[in-house]
Amino acid sequence: MTTFRSFRGAYASRLSCFLRQASSHAPAKAVNSDYESLLSCHWDTVAPTTKQRHHAEQFFLRGEPKILYSSSTFRNVPRGQVPEVAFLGRSNVGKSSLLNKLVNKNICHTSKNPGRTKTMNFFAVGGEDEQGNPGKLTVLDMPGYGHKSRAEWGEEIMKYLIGRKQLVRAFVLIDSMHGVKRSDESLLQALRESAISHQVVLSKVDRILFPKGRDPTHQMLQRNATALQQTAGSIRAGLDAMDVAGPKPLGEILACSTAASLERGKWLGINNLRWAVLAATGLNEKRKRPVLLEADRGRDVALETMPEATEYQ
Repeated sequence: MTTFRSFRGAYASRLSCFLRQASSHAPAKAVNSDYESLLSCHWDTVAPTTKQRHHAEQFFLRGEPKILYSSSTFRNVPRGQVPEVAFLGRSNVGKSSLLNKLVNKNICHTSKNPGRTKTMNFFAVGGEDEQGNPGKLTVLDMPGYGHKSRAEWGEEIMKYLIGRKQLVRAFVLIDSMHGVKRSDESLLQALRESAISHQVVLSKVDRILFPKGRDPTHQMLQRNATALQQTAGSIRAGLDAMDVAGPKPLGEILACSTAASLERGKWLGINNLRWAVLAATGLNEKRKRPVLLEADRGRDVALETMPEATEYQ
């Protein structure tokens, strides 16, 4: 009996010690999983729900994105049958890298040297539609403006932005660390004057949220989210202060990173951006056929019969 009691006491002591050790190594209490809501600033719109972000993610993961064509001039761009969204930004703003994350494939050429993208590049996304089109929407990677850009690129881009019936929105990328530069202001003014639907996206926000290359964590994101919101607020104030006739950008600023992730395969802010693209095209709604929206219903630009464009280079 004595032996049994001593064994039971020793076992209970070891069990208590084990439980204390296990408790000390237990994971910390989970942080709010809806951290994506911290990566956008909304004043005229509503942030997407977790369910909506998931829907947008599945849309972009459905089907392999395909290279359609590339063109250096607007007149050589074939007629489109589905909505189109264009991404613009200064050279080295991270536009091509962001698009690769958006469509979940390294489909755009990237380079540390500015001016790598020299043509308007069209990509089919979302899988084949009911009419046999290779994608339900088309995403454009535009040449960067600013350093090592060319005047003729800007001329052809503006021809596309003003004359393309299928364009539903232009997404203008702004480097979150440098803010709106003079070249950005020139583009934003031109978009407003031409009544082209557009909105601002902040790139490289990992430099604000996780400074000095620190490993991303939920706690650090929450701690530095205020600095990101201040950056977005400052940019919003600058946009509001522009004395330009025409419609202002959409009342939201999204923030993205192609270098930081808190969940495997989920880059910061990308699903927010995916939802914004679907909302712009009408593909966020459950319809048998997507509705083709125009960035400006008042425009009536006649499009020529266009020859085939060159292959993507």
